[in-house]
Amino acid sequence: MVNPFDIIAEFYEPGSAVCEMFVRHGEQVAQKATEVANRNSHLSPDLKFIEEAAILHDIAIFMTNAPGLNCFGAHPYVCHGYLGRELLEKKGLPRHALVCERHVGVGITLDDIQQQKLPFPMRDMRPVSAEEQIICYADKFFSKNCGSEQGEKTTREIMQGLEPYGQKKVAQFQAWVDQFGE
Repeated sequence: MVNPFDIIAEFYEPGSAVCEMFVRHGEQVAQKATEVANRNSHLSPDLKFIEEAAILHDIAIFMTNAPGLNCFGAHPYVCHGYLGRELLEKKGLPRHALVCERHVGVGITLDDIQQQKLPFPMRDMRPVSAEEQIICYADKFFSKNCGSEQGEKTTREIMQGLEPYGQKKVAQFQAWVDQFGE
């Protein structure tokens, strides 16, 4: 069993604005993902894993340059997924690590990386397992925001936010809406 808060305390100063925002966002995603998993029990999702991985999915944001989130690292924000994979693999958490890497957007294809010249390792980064897909889906409903409580986004708002990334991304999210329910 993993205590995600012990891992968080290794990288974030307890009580800091970035830590509080990170934990709040992770808990929102974990709650939503657990609700989705419970509605989709036919998929036999691992509920404990979903809770842990959802809380940890953004573990590497501190390594990115996102001043609006009080993060002043060296990497572009979009890199937090694969950086989180590296962090959690070093901690012996390979399943949790894959959630970190595969939750960005609705998943990033090798083609996306090549065409957009993203600063990522050259590999497919789309969610595969039911747990990965559920967490990625749940994450889209919540933004991170330091200093204020963010409400849950509507499906329409999420779809509009995905439109600039292409119809395939919108279609992937719609497939999850159809599969997992709203």
